Amino acid sequence: MCSSIHLSGSNQNIQSNGNQENALTIDIHTHIMPEHLPKWSKIYGYSGFIHLDHHKAGCARMMRDDVFFREVQENCWSGAARIDDMNKQGVDVQVLSTIPVLFSYWAKPEHCYDISRFLNDHIASVVERYPKKYVGLGTIPMHANQLAVKELERCVTELGLAGIEIGSNINDVNLNEPEFFPIYEAAEALGACIFVHPWNMMGEKNISRYWLPWLVGMPAESSRAICSMIFGGVFEKFPKLKVAFAHGGGSFPMTIGRIEHGFLVRPDLCAIDNNKNPRDYLGKFYLDTLVHDPKVLQYLIDLFGANRIAVGSDYPFPLGEDNAGELVKSMNLDYQIKKQLLESTALEWLGVSRERFI
Repeated sequence: MCSSIHLSGSNQNIQSNGNQENALTIDIHTHIMPEHLPKWSKIYGYSGFIHLDHHKAGCARMMRDDVFFREVQENCWSGAARIDDMNKQGVDVQVLSTIPVLFSYWAKPEHCYDISRFLNDHIASVVERYPKKYVGLGTIPMHANQLAVKELERCVTELGLAGIEIGSNINDVNLNEPEFFPIYEAAEALGACIFVHPWNMMGEKNISRYWLPWLVGMPAESSRAICSMIFGGVFEKFPKLKVAFAHGGGSFPMTIGRIEHGFLVRPDLCAIDNNKNPRDYLGKFYLDTLVHDPKVLQYLIDLFGANRIAVGSDYPFPLGEDNAGELVKSMNLDYQIKKQLLESTALEWLGVSRERFI
């Protein structure tokens, strides 16, 4: 059996607060890929791309050229297999996005564009087959804004996807840079949501031992992305932009005091592009619930408001939550707050109605 993917857990029938079981559980943070990937390196003539080695039934090795990256199971590509897990876990809807290693921002723009279209077509096909179970997010060539806007528009207007997933940095370029503004402008105009996921972790080569890139680098990457967008004035320039950050915003919520203090004492360094206090942006963007600790989740609710937090599990990977929404359901929260976390925030962020899934 593949060891890198967690297996389904048991469904919990939540009976607290009367009608709690009536709330949908919508998981905004799940990853999917096609069952078969072309060998892009042979097509394009250079290396670095991911392909799949289906070495046994229902299991495949993700390979970067000839180097092993990760082992995945059938639930990483099969819509039907995922639904089996969802039924066992008590999840009603998954929001599908690609695995960040497939972003391919490092590739030539026209090749990244082709790969994005291939991945997006696959996600759209899964959503089309199971429209009550899935919502899709696309991927776009962020390092080529004209191609990125073109594919973003296709994702929303032709494929029916709700928005896009992007990296926490784009080839080490932070998300505040003006080259990304046409993408934000287009997303805002289309009403498309944006899911920011850590990737290409800073300092990764220096902290490879003990899985530190995932344990330390990923939370730092989320904070990097949030701070870049705040200090760069992205939320000021595009006030209707709907942005959600993975992993509960990473280290940002726990360091907001330090971030605010730095802004106040060194405005010459921090306030050069935006003179608004970073704390004023709490509640202006969204987070998922993937924090693995009830006290931390309660802190996020107090800091951001439940209307800015949605269930996210990182399915089907082992660092995620085994049963999406389990932490929320286990906490002693008012029913309306639980419903907000399980369902309502996700619907608002996605821009879809509850009736679609009933």
